[in-house]
Parts: sequence; C-alpha cells; structure tokens
Amino acid sequence: MHALFSTCDLCDAHRDALHSDMLRVLPPVFRSYGKLTRFRGQVATVQCHDDNALVRATLESAGMARVLVVDGAASMKRALLGGNLAALANQNGWAGVVINGCVRDVQEIAQVPIGVLALAAMPAPPEKHGKGMVDAVINIQDVIVRPGEWLYADEDGVLISREPLGLAL
Repeated sequence: MHALFSTCDLCDAHRDALHSDMLRVLPPVFRSYGKLTRFRGQVATVQCHDDNALVRATLESAGMARVLVVDGAASMKRALLGGNLAALANQNGWAGVVINGCVRDVQEIAQVPIGVLALAAMPAPPEKHGKGMVDAVINIQDVIVRPGEWLYADEDGVLISREPLGLAL
C-alpha cells in the first residue's frame, strides 16, 4: 500500500542518521505474515511475555495508521497474535504489527491487508492475564524502540526512526 518508499532508499538518503540513534535497523530475523509486505506508521508499543491481553486491548483502539510493536521477549512458547487480532487491527485502522515473538493462524493472517512481522509461527495460544506494559520504551532484538517513533518495513528490512523520513537529502 505504501509503494512510495523503500527501506534501502531511506537508508541511502539518511546515511548519516544510521550512525546515530536517529535511525536504527532491526536485525533481519523477522518473517512477513500479513498480506502487506510494505508498511509504515508511527509506533505504539506493548511489552508482554506469553500474554496478549494488552495486545488485544491496544488493537481495540483506533490505530490511526500506526504500527504496534510488541516486545514478547522473543518467546517461542506462545503466539501473541492470531487471525482474529490481525482482523481487529485492520478493522481499527492499524497499518501493521511487529511481534518480537510468535503468531498463529498463519493462513488467516495472510488474508488481512496489514503488515505483520514476527519471528515464527506457534500454534499454542497466549495467556490472557493482562501482564505487561503499554507505551513503554522497549528493546527489540537489541534495538531500542520508543512510542511515537516511526517504523518503515518492506521486503528488505525494518527501520526505526526518531522522525518521519522522506527521500529528500
């Protein structure tokens, strides 16, 4: 949907920012599960571990074309997003979801027109106790991600920027 950017072009145009905290690249460990492979938006965050109650609560709110970044501590024990939550995210106007953890209902998620990135698929359902934090500064694969920053994702990778990025030098 956002064909007017590429992460490679953004890195080239903002090369100096890559040497600072202004622009960071997430490690290439994420797999695309959503129908859209290219998405961008302002970041909202959730920190949780094997419990997706806060993920659901956040996705129930108006997305306003934001991207939810979930620090699931890279857990491979339980999925934090499935087909129902992906559909909810789309219905509420979220541009995408990045999960530092697992998803389930892969075929369902693939039909939803949003971006979804995660480490792996896992059929085990999440806990639902509401443990975790919303709008926290989180650490995704050794990269700090703050609420209000900007995320750009495509087939080449994921960028986190302090400011919205353009291609002008």
